[in-house]
Amino acid sequence: MAQMFRTRVMATSAAALLALSTGAAQAHDTHDQAPDAQVTAAASPTGGATAESLVSPKFGTWGFDLSGMDRSVKPGDDFYAFANGKWAERTEIPADRVRYGSFDTLQVLSEARVRAILEEAAAGKLDHPDAARIAAAYGAFMDEARVEALDAKPLAPELAMIRKVKTRADFTALMAKSNTTGFTSVLPVQISFDAKAPDRYVLLTSNSGLGLPDRDYYLQASFADKKVKYEAYIARMLTMIGWEKPAESARAIVAFETKMAEVSMTRVEQRDRDKTYNPMTPAELAAYTPDFDWKSYLAAADLPKADKIIVWSKPAFPKITAIYAATPVDTLKAWQAFHLTDGAAPYLSKRFVDARFEFQGKELTGQKELAPRWKRAARWMDGALGESVGKVYVARYFPPETKVKALELVTNVRSAMRGRIENLAWMGPATKAKALEKLDRLGLKIGYPDQWLDYSALEMKPDDLYGNAMRSSVFEWRRQVARFDKPVDRTEWGMTPQTVNAYYHTFNIEIAFPAAFLQPPFFDPDADPAVNYGAVGAVIGHEITHGFDDQGRKADAGGVLTDWWQPEDDAKFKAQAGRLTAQFDAFEPFPGVRVQGALSLGENIADLGGLKLALDAYRASLKGAPAPVIDGFTGDQRVFLGYAQAWRSKAREDFTRRQIATGPHAPSFYRVMGPIRNIQAWYDAWDIKPGDKLYIPPEQRVNIW
Repeated sequence: MAQMFRTRVMATSAAALLALSTGAAQAHDTHDQAPDAQVTAAASPTGGATAESLVSPKFGTWGFDLSGMDRSVKPGDDFYAFANGKWAERTEIPADRVRYGSFDTLQVLSEARVRAILEEAAAGKLDHPDAARIAAAYGAFMDEARVEALDAKPLAPELAMIRKVKTRADFTALMAKSNTTGFTSVLPVQISFDAKAPDRYVLLTSNSGLGLPDRDYYLQASFADKKVKYEAYIARMLTMIGWEKPAESARAIVAFETKMAEVSMTRVEQRDRDKTYNPMTPAELAAYTPDFDWKSYLAAADLPKADKIIVWSKPAFPKITAIYAATPVDTLKAWQAFHLTDGAAPYLSKRFVDARFEFQGKELTGQKELAPRWKRAARWMDGALGESVGKVYVARYFPPETKVKALELVTNVRSAMRGRIENLAWMGPATKAKALEKLDRLGLKIGYPDQWLDYSALEMKPDDLYGNAMRSSVFEWRRQVARFDKPVDRTEWGMTPQTVNAYYHTFNIEIAFPAAFLQPPFFDPDADPAVNYGAVGAVIGHEITHGFDDQGRKADAGGVLTDWWQPEDDAKFKAQAGRLTAQFDAFEPFPGVRVQGALSLGENIADLGGLKLALDAYRASLKGAPAPVIDGFTGDQRVFLGYAQAWRSKAREDFTRRQIATGPHAPSFYRVMGPIRNIQAWYDAWDIKPGDKLYIPPEQRVNIW
């Protein structure tokens, strides 16, 4: 999930989990980002990207891949297979990926383009103010011989600091430095947004410190094997750094984290903005958690002084601090040493990289092979110098006319949302007026920032990969601290231009579409408009609808968390949302594993609303003229085909299980099958009748936006 500040490059497990929680409140993106996702690009004999690998893909003659259809399948029985069945049969997931589909096609392209930029900088041929900085950073990552020679030496200073800890007070002071070191904290504090005063930056804290993807991995029997292998992985990492009693320490660490998992909020609870907004003064927080020395912790941290802290997971805090207070210091030290090593592993020698991949990649996501080093370097560079690289990307690959045409699509879909709100039969006039006010305030970002981030204060050295990662983290943290209690920078982007995704920002009330996303199969200026509306139009509608999903609707036109709904309209909304939750709860991709309708509710509402808006906008774009028939398909049919093509994807089972347990997005298959069953126009377009497997009686269909 996208954050509204740039991700810390050297994110520890604590910081990463806090980023996830803050991001959940701040933004809704279009598609899950695969953990440690890597992409595949065609390579030249010299190792660089080929010219062909830098060209946007094309899909058929009018924007749709007819060869990917399986016409032996009835649309009403399995529309996903009807639209994508042959593609699925012939497509294999690359060994270094956990999934492959439409988003991944563009990620492949984006990575290849970024690689070309990075190699040009490394060769001294890039004309850019940050060329030397880019070359140094990329060169340090690619200098595998230097990294191998250093082995674990980069960790020595921080490991020594951990070993010097004698008391719990010492350890608390150590955790306080988690924003400027590789250390982890069970109670990390970050600069974030105030849900009830979203015009200024505040401090936010949440509990963290789990090494597995979610509390469920510690508590559910279905993940028991992962927990066992996690303990073995911890022991392996501790052995590699020479930590005493690695097996015993690993058992203690897993027991410690399991206790924290037991009292942590569930993913569904974390989605509830009313439950996660808990402002407290430092004195109130100290009284609420008497087992933790907040005064010393905040004093030792590189934090601005504040009279208010937003406590995200308030119910867990007294329990987490009690667990922390009862855990032996030696266990805490081993826990810190492991998480330091785990977070640093991508920047260390091959033995650390391989150990981390075998658990974090193979075991948790099913990824078969480690991605080549250049791909890992390109991914890291996206966080370290993302906008600097992005500025080159935009100049080369995002023509001005694409932005103009995309703006037209957004305008049309936004107008469709206005029509939807005005004509809602279930909503009263008072609530409609507030909804329209919010729609009118919706901001838009297309392609790239108007103001680029200045990296001149960030030092990158060609022979210090770990140091570069640390300096990048410190650079970002200091940038965050500098704007504490200042007006929110609404020009800032939450994604780089080379990111294949889109998002809605809850506090800024805006939608954003990076340059790399606005390409086929989502957006092709030369394609049939119906396909464009079904693909990118539905994504535009998806992001707009996020402002009115089960959590987005809790913010008013100013982005303030407040109840602006009339009681009768609120009840009607919740009834429809409950029905959609139940529909997704019934989806079972694996025996005994069901989609979490409550966890994915916001995304499911957005998918359903987005597809409806796309269809409305396409019809309006015809201006009363009949839609052309192309290859035997009507305009409405092509909208639905474009939508299904956009979400075609294959994923490894472990990744899908993880996605269902931890992510707000349902698997792609259900993102097609779930919404269409609730749209009458889909029944009309494909002549769906009772008896077809996807048929739902009209009275059971969900109609929200």
